[in-house]
Amino acid sequence: MHAIGLFRPFLTDPALRLAALLMMLYGAFSASVTPYVSTLAVNAFGLGDAGFALVLVAASLVSVASAVGLGILADQRSNRRLVAIVAVSAMLLGVLAVPATGAASAFVLAHALALPLSTVIFGHIFAFARLAASAHPPDTRNAILATLRALFALPFIVVLPLWSLAFSRGTGLMTIYPVAAVLAALMLALTYARWPREGTTRWQDPRSGLSFAGSLRELAVPRVLARVALLGTVNGAITLYIVLIALVMTETPGRGPADVALYVGFVAGLEVPFMMASPLIARHLPRNTLILIGTVLYMVHLVAMPMLVATPYLWLLPLPAAAGGALVMTLPIAYLQDLLGARPGAGVSLLAVQRLAGDIFAAAAFALGTWIAGYAFVAVLGAGLAIAGITTLWLLDRN
Repeated sequence: MHAIGLFRPFLTDPALRLAALLMMLYGAFSASVTPYVSTLAVNAFGLGDAGFALVLVAASLVSVASAVGLGILADQRSNRRLVAIVAVSAMLLGVLAVPATGAASAFVLAHALALPLSTVIFGHIFAFARLAASAHPPDTRNAILATLRALFALPFIVVLPLWSLAFSRGTGLMTIYPVAAVLAALMLALTYARWPREGTTRWQDPRSGLSFAGSLRELAVPRVLARVALLGTVNGAITLYIVLIALVMTETPGRGPADVALYVGFVAGLEVPFMMASPLIARHLPRNTLILIGTVLYMVHLVAMPMLVATPYLWLLPLPAAAGGALVMTLPIAYLQDLLGARPGAGVSLLAVQRLAGDIFAAAAFALGTWIAGYAFVAVLGAGLAIAGITTLWLLDRN
């Protein structure tokens, strides 16, 4: 599909248009908050490396529990709108709590409880868009989801350079929270006003017909969980990149928050054209082979980033990061949803389980790596684990 064709469904279909707007707002929210959480935890709120690792684990547990529970509820009742409202409300409360008190306890509650609960909105926007895409020709559906994922990355191109400019002029890091609150409030208003109620769409949001226990048993099939865990190793490496970039930059003479914003912005900006091209590439290579290629490219960036941070060569790394990231952030979404294709909410739950596995891997690599040798060794541990996991997945699915 050409560029105009990729965006046409979002211009003509109100449901997909809503999904696109919410995804871009969520991208702007994530660009404003995510890159700075680690340095705020370690340096501003004094949690230290070990304390931040515990926050990561707690956040993962809350995230997966809420995603599984709310995903099953959404499948049982076909009420994805209520789940979306709950998630975005938690997002808003989380970013309001930290600046309201400025206390470390508020930071921990926000980033270990409220904001992890809110992450289910990402998967439910995809589930909503996947259902809406069912009303479009089959050959356009993968392109619709790939374009939606690219729309999440698009705001990084604008938001992060603005933060870089603001930080270079002396703006404090805590300013991210009121800005994020405005974005969350816009998401809540859009969700409440525009998310369609049950029975008002031309496509059907099916009810699962399963009890809560039955839905959990469906998720716990060994062949499914094994693949989710293996994909989680890549998710862990992505988490490590977000954790390490701020810590490595702020501890390197001549670098700082402005460089963090520029680097993450370059990576996200370059991801967009690669994501838009991924449906075309997927016609020529199997999905698992592309995920493996993307993982290798992304790990080159992860390992090299702390080694080259003090040199000008650092600015070459966004290219392999974006090329690999476009594949490992887009293709696994469809892979996981295809494992339980008849259950959109269960597909969201699998995304959360993958994120849980990834965050546990990331927290373990971060704790062990910083204890043994430092941030560079953390990157090597995470990259080795990711390549081993995806190679195993490729071997399992090669036939």
